[in-house]
Amino acid sequence: MQSDKQETIVIHSDRPHNESQSVSPPIFQTTTYAADTAEEFVEMATRPHHPQFYTRYGNPNSAQAESIIADLEGAESALVAATGMGAITTAVMTLVNSGDHIVAQESLYAGTLSLLEKLLPRYGVEVTFVDQANVAAFEAALRPNTRLIITETPSNPLMKLTDLRAIAAMAQARNITTIADNTFATPVNQRPIELAIDLVVHSATKYLGGHADLMAGVVAGKREMLERVWNTLIILGATLNGFDSWLLVRGLRTLPLRVQKHNDNAAAIAQFLAAHPQVDAVHYPGLETHPQYSLAKTQMHGFGGMLSFQVRGGYAATDRFMSGLKLIARAASLGGIHSLIVHPAAMWAGYFSEQGLLEKGILPNLVRLSVGIEDADDLVADIGTALDGIN
Repeated sequence: MQSDKQETIVIHSDRPHNESQSVSPPIFQTTTYAADTAEEFVEMATRPHHPQFYTRYGNPNSAQAESIIADLEGAESALVAATGMGAITTAVMTLVNSGDHIVAQESLYAGTLSLLEKLLPRYGVEVTFVDQANVAAFEAALRPNTRLIITETPSNPLMKLTDLRAIAAMAQARNITTIADNTFATPVNQRPIELAIDLVVHSATKYLGGHADLMAGVVAGKREMLERVWNTLIILGATLNGFDSWLLVRGLRTLPLRVQKHNDNAAAIAQFLAAHPQVDAVHYPGLETHPQYSLAKTQMHGFGGMLSFQVRGGYAATDRFMSGLKLIARAASLGGIHSLIVHPAAMWAGYFSEQGLLEKGILPNLVRLSVGIEDADDLVADIGTALDGIN
């Protein structure tokens, strides 16, 4: 039975790749597979992305995860990778060559920024960064040799939005490929391919896995383009193993349920913070005070479990607030069932200078909160107690 309901997709979309007929698919903990005939071996060895040849090329558990994610994103195909950075690096290196130019938004995940600022220039690829909220800035940055536009929306950690419809239309008119990092939104809240974006990437370590117990990445898009990405992936060796693919499938089963709880909890916390006297600003696209709230309503189905806010009193007060939290853990990463909080000015000091952080909008009093699926009242109480204890 075909269904476009995400709750059904996450339970049944991998059925064609589960030949065992077991309700919970087995783990294919193997590196290689045998063929009965020479003809079968040739087919296994030469068909791109074969799930049962050699695990660097593919794995039945990976095929199961890819089938679910492709259907969730409305894509023809998907490809899993060892990490989120493995996914985006592989995709980008598939699409550009020496002498090419990329336009990317300024507010991106720190690892992606490092790829664009430090690695690609060594191979003759130029990158121009623009304000993601300014569609005209993207267009002004385009050159005859522009091959790729990279977006991330909502962005990390300031929750800025990119108008994906406008960027996709601009790129299509010039035969430029587009990539959207959909990690923060998830396909439950946002489907960039429906807005004409070419490729979607995720750090599946986050919401798709959902339990902080695996590392994985995903690229989704048209089948022909994904075959090209796969050819780069097997060269780079950024392959996801069978066990982590199995964990990813397990996490995907509950994604729609978890994301709805993330959405509800984050909305409640954002409203609480917006009214608290110890908070200078709240960055959450679901608040009517967000400068791009209208855009959020048109391209998102829910506003997500990520938010950031500024604690009144500067760096020292922010650190005291963090130390006062009892329920919410100070830990990197995001998108899992546990609520996690970080102080970006402290966490990213190794990536950027103090001036560089300020230029990217990372103020000393900014904190990023990944809202989990605990009881919302308990989370609000923990945050309120920590804020009240600053002075």
